[in-house]
Amino acid sequence: MENDNNLNNSINPKNFESEPINSNRFQVVSDPNLKNNFNYSNNNSKKSNGGFAKNIVIPFFSGIVGCSLVLGMCFGVPSIKEKIIGKNSVTSTSTSSSLSTNSNSLGTVSQVNLTNYSDTAVYAANKILPSIVGIEITYKVSSPFFMFGGQSSSTATASGSGIIISEDGYILTNNHVVDTSSSSYSYYEISKASSIKVKLYDTDTTYDATIIGQDSQTDLAVLKIDVSGLTSAEFADSDSVKIGEFAMAIGNPLGLGSSITCGVVSAVNRAVTNEGTTYTCIQTDAAINSGNSGGALVNSEGKVIGINTLKLSGTGVEGIGFAIPINSTLDIIDQLIENNKVLRPYIGITTQDLTEEIAKANDLVVGIYVKSIADFSAAEKAGLKVGDVIIKADGKDVSTASELNEIRDTHKIGDEMTLTINRNGSEKEIKVVLQEAP
Repeated sequence: MENDNNLNNSINPKNFESEPINSNRFQVVSDPNLKNNFNYSNNNSKKSNGGFAKNIVIPFFSGIVGCSLVLGMCFGVPSIKEKIIGKNSVTSTSTSSSLSTNSNSLGTVSQVNLTNYSDTAVYAANKILPSIVGIEITYKVSSPFFMFGGQSSSTATASGSGIIISEDGYILTNNHVVDTSSSSYSYYEISKASSIKVKLYDTDTTYDATIIGQDSQTDLAVLKIDVSGLTSAEFADSDSVKIGEFAMAIGNPLGLGSSITCGVVSAVNRAVTNEGTTYTCIQTDAAINSGNSGGALVNSEGKVIGINTLKLSGTGVEGIGFAIPINSTLDIIDQLIENNKVLRPYIGITTQDLTEEIAKANDLVVGIYVKSIADFSAAEKAGLKVGDVIIKADGKDVSTASELNEIRDTHKIGDEMTLTINRNGSEKEIKVVLQEAP
């Protein structure tokens, strides 16, 4: 179809109409000087026959040749042919099939058809909208520095978004949406949420919600409303998300109600640190505003690929938002519903990372320095000591606490983890039986 469009720009049927073919190219002119060029000398031929050939036969066949050339050119150009006889069923089929993209194993797209971009957005929005809710929490704000030694208090509200994950009323959102303790102010004390209200899509009815489970480490929470027959969202495989693919952020920005913004996936596996916690996120340029937290980032099929969580803001910053990949939330969701919390393996140590500079200055090796050990912890029972430097975990080199925790979190409570330590210049392996984190 690209060739059709290019030809259409350069060859237009009107061009043929506005520039008629010069008939002198195809008929014999009557100039006496040129007359012998088209007649053979024949003393026996009759004058009347020569006139008939010159005036009728030759122009007739010349006209046929000219018409054939023009029609051949027209039907040889698809865009002109379509205007003459219209599109056939084969053309329609090929147009429809071209809407799919051809991808190779590297994730690059060889051909993209943007004709139905609008329809894609409409489809994705209609698919996910019934599964998105608005969340409003109410809490008390008190100031202990009120004049005359008194204390002032007032009621405040905050809004966020959530995703229906089951037809019987379970809702996934961010922990910071419902956990007021995650908001710190120097001069105010904030109470726990006194009420949590959930508003369903396309209705003015609100429902009281209860917190089923929270996890500050992953910034996820599960709520429950006493309603059945809801439309639950469909999850995609976020591990297969590709840079550049369609992305739609949907939620309750600024308390406005259901609202969508569109963009693309800007990056995958992006490490983002917020308030000391590092998240591995999907980055998107779809606008994410206050109140979008806990809402969905969906693909072109309206399936959830992430939970809108963070954005960068400030001078010179535009279109940088982050979503927690949905695949990383699946186990967390199950644990929050089943246990009301996330059960994590625990070693029981506080540490400091040793860079080459610090290690050299203190006559130590690069690794993870053990600063303290909790009483009755897995570390204490295994025989770890303050001053040990952890250099390997399960046979893999580690030099930061983040690397150690990443390996630890691949285990379950009760699993055995092997730590290689350097103690007073000698290496030693210690087996640690992981406990449940307090």
